[in-house]
Formats: sequence, structure tokens, C-alpha cells
Amino acid sequence: MQTIADYMCAFCGEINTTFVDLSGGNSQTYIEDCQVCCRPNRLYLTVDEESLELTINTDYEE
Repeated sequence: MQTIADYMCAFCGEINTTFVDLSGGNSQTYIEDCQVCCRPNRLYLTVDEESLELTINTDYEE
């Protein structure tokens, strides 16, 4: 199952939208380029098992 979620770019602070594959597990990490500044962000995704609420934290990818 896929859903969409927003995250804030770790470089420019702009809000981005990403597709999340919930079948990938409740804790995922991957890299996605910012749609505004094109710099790579490391996304740390956590899915709450009961409510399926998504939390995304970002960090710089060097």
C-alpha cells in the first residue's frame, strides 16, 4: 500500500511531498532529492502500527 506524506528539506526548509510504501515496514530510511533545491535528504520514516500515522524526520546526506 502506498500513501503520500510531507517532509521539510534539511537544506532549504521547503516542504516536499513523497510517496511512502507502507509494505516496507514500520521503520524505513531512504534518500530523496528535494523538489526545490535538488539536494539529497536522508528520510527517517516511522509508521505508528495502530493509527498508521507517518512521522518523517530529515537529515543531510553528505
